[in-house]
Amino acid sequence: MESGSVTFPANVAKALADRQLQHAMTETGPRFIIKRSKAREALPEFDRLRDISRDIKNHVLENLDVYLERYEKKVTEAGGQVHWASTAEDARQTIIGICKGADAKIITKGKSMISEEIDLNEALEKAGMTPVETDLGEYLIQLRHERPSHIIAPAVHLTRDQVEADFRKAHTWLPPERDLTEIPALVEEARQVLRQKYLDADVGITGANFLIAETGTSIIVTNEGNGDLTQTLPKVHIVIASIEKIVPTLEDAATILRVLARSATGQDFSNYTTLSTGPRRPGDPDGPVEYHVVILDNGRSNVLGTEFQDMLRCIRCGACLNHCPVYQAVGGHAYGWVYPGPIGAVVTPALIGIAKAKHLPNASSFCGRCEEVCPMRIPLPHLMRNWREKEFEQHLTPAAMRSGIKFWAYAARHPRLYRWGARLAARVLGNLGRDKGRITSLPLASGWTRFRDLPAPQGRTFLDQWRDRRGGVI
Repeated sequence: MESGSVTFPANVAKALADRQLQHAMTETGPRFIIKRSKAREALPEFDRLRDISRDIKNHVLENLDVYLERYEKKVTEAGGQVHWASTAEDARQTIIGICKGADAKIITKGKSMISEEIDLNEALEKAGMTPVETDLGEYLIQLRHERPSHIIAPAVHLTRDQVEADFRKAHTWLPPERDLTEIPALVEEARQVLRQKYLDADVGITGANFLIAETGTSIIVTNEGNGDLTQTLPKVHIVIASIEKIVPTLEDAATILRVLARSATGQDFSNYTTLSTGPRRPGDPDGPVEYHVVILDNGRSNVLGTEFQDMLRCIRCGACLNHCPVYQAVGGHAYGWVYPGPIGAVVTPALIGIAKAKHLPNASSFCGRCEEVCPMRIPLPHLMRNWREKEFEQHLTPAAMRSGIKFWAYAARHPRLYRWGARLAARVLGNLGRDKGRITSLPLASGWTRFRDLPAPQGRTFLDQWRDRRGGVI
């Protein structure tokens, strides 16, 4: 497990200097924003659905034990089996045990952030099995031995030329003269390579967007159909999901689905919304012989009842990433672990500890766009601020920063000193940037000015102007 505390600053510098990454982010980032905006405008009740969805998840989190037990009962009645995993290692060993029981050699996988969280592929390979990612983006990053850089678009950081080079390197049995200059050709090649894998697989593993307590059903949404093939063709289907994926009823899931795709990709609905309930029944034309659900905690229950509980409403749509200026500048790999962007800045400290992820809650301008677009109305800036407070309380912030904050706090408690200091700072900074109207180099602030300009103050301070308007009274 990588430490965000150690890797984030270095990752940011590397990302900002990566021309291919910057080109890829510039090309793809705005598209998500435009599509979501159009989808929201086309659905007048969108914000009302957000409120309803938020309330559904809040109700579930307040009664999580009840719904988890109800879900297990329904899965068992349908002929499936639920496995409870407290830790990532518990989940890995449970899945490996199921696969060994099926004498599995090849395992196809649908897209799953939880499987990334527990490093499942590596564990399966060490156990002598071959996991094959079937989502196109996941397949690409598997070839490159990388983590996803986005929650819904794992390979958003790659350019078409990079994909072509990776395919030519990996698919050496195909004719070298083939034309891979166009996207349809790349997609067709991936389809041809993966098609046989579906037929050869002994076990299929999928994630779950929702687990339905009412029926024991798991739901996945995809745009490629790979999830359907992954869970219906092998003889064993394993669903892996975290505890907060529970919703009470199918109607509740349908409500949240109306905001999920619109927030994620700007679609009314994903191309495939697939429901699975238990193994194949007598008379069914297809489906697995065995159906297992592995439900992972991995620290989430520790968040229940705390100031961070709201993060468990997340439905992994990626809207906060798409609208975050920090994520759009550095990409997902800079965050150093599984979950990038604003939601990653909240979730990662909860799962691996603030000591390892202390830089992530600080990787925000607090512009509020993430909260504004979140379909579940998660107060992400507020939660990041809470993590910053935890970091400060645990003395994890650099000594210079702590001293600076203490100095500012002292000045803020002494209005005359604060006003004098503000006038002096405004005058000095104004003189430094007088010629250009901006400051391009500033002692003690090189981390800011290395990558962006600092606007030079102009005119008198706000407090002085306000005092004049109030007739000399503040």
